[in-house]
Amino acid sequence: MLAADALLTAYASGWFPMAVAEGEIRWYSPDPRGIIPLDTFHVPSRLARSLRKAGFEIRIDTDFRGVITACAMREDSDGNWIDGEIIESYCGLHAAGFAHSVETWKDGVMVGGLYGVSLQGAFFGESMFHNVSDASKAALVALVERLRAGGYTLLDTQWVTEHLLQFGAVEIPRRRYLRMLDAALKVDATFRS
Repeated sequence: MLAADALLTAYASGWFPMAVAEGEIRWYSPDPRGIIPLDTFHVPSRLARSLRKAGFEIRIDTDFRGVITACAMREDSDGNWIDGEIIESYCGLHAAGFAHSVETWKDGVMVGGLYGVSLQGAFFGESMFHNVSDASKAALVALVERLRAGGYTLLDTQWVTEHLLQFGAVEIPRRRYLRMLDAALKVDATFRS
C-alpha cells in the first residue's frame, strides 16, 4: 500500500501514481496538464435538460470503495491502471479525509460516480464510471458545484478527454499548472458542504 503521506506529498508536487501492471506503480506529471477551470465550467444545455429528467440522486462519500472498484472494472477494457494496491491506498486516503467520492444513484442503486483527492484548494480528479447514460456527467456537475461552494481554485483532470472537453476542460503547460497548484495549496477550502 502506498503511504498516505507519500501520496499527498506527490500530489502537492504535481505527481500522481498509476499501476502499469499488478503491483507495479509508476508516477506521472503530464505536460501539458488537463484542468477544468472552475470559473468557466459549463454544462451543455442538452445535457442539463437530460440531467433534470434523469431523476438521479447525488450522494457524497457513501460508497467510496464501490466507486473506485467500479472505476477499476471500467478501466479493464483499456488496460487497468487501478490495481489492488491503488484501491487500498486510496481507501486509506479516504479514511483519512483526503479522498472523496461523488456518487450518482437511481432507484437505490449506484449507477455512476467519480473519485479524487482533495488537498487545500485543489481537487485532483482520478476516475469516473457510469452504468447508466449521463450518470458520470451528473457526478461531475455535482462535484463542480461542491468545489465552487467550498472555495476550491483548481480542478485537475490530469489529461483532457473528449468527454471533458464539453465542460470546458483545457490543457495547460506543466509550468503554469505548478504555479496554479502552488496557489491552490495556500487556499483553505472545504469539501464538506
